[in-house]
Amino acid sequence: MQYWLLKTEPTRYAYEHLEHDGATVWDGVSNAAALRSIREIQPGDHALIYHTGTARCAVGIAEVTSAAYPDPHRPTTRALVFDVRPLCRLAQPVALAVLKADAQFAMHPLVRQARLSVVPLSHDDWARVLHLAAGVP
Repeated sequence: MQYWLLKTEPTRYAYEHLEHDGATVWDGVSNAAALRSIREIQPGDHALIYHTGTARCAVGIAEVTSAAYPDPHRPTTRALVFDVRPLCRLAQPVALAVLKADAQFAMHPLVRQARLSVVPLSHDDWARVLHLAAGVP
């Protein structure tokens, strides 16, 4: 299993929408580095859903339910999409400021490449975020 952080603008598609919908196609990614990451995504992988904009925090966990496939709404591009379903909300959101202050994330793409919408996480990164969400320093 691999771990990911997926960014979304909550006014466009928030974690609450994913919970309501039960599943969705994760689309709209155009950054080349993010598309390279999407090519590695596999069913069963887990992803933190991160709200951008004024929220700037990880809020929930989703499961990837498909491998990447060509975006059916943009067939003339190299755009890829994949399917996800909600698993659970984090016990408490983990703010970007908290991640930036954590030494483990000092050089992480989440902090260093703010515009990257699909970010790989190591097992240790995943565990650290879950600890932070549980209120464990």
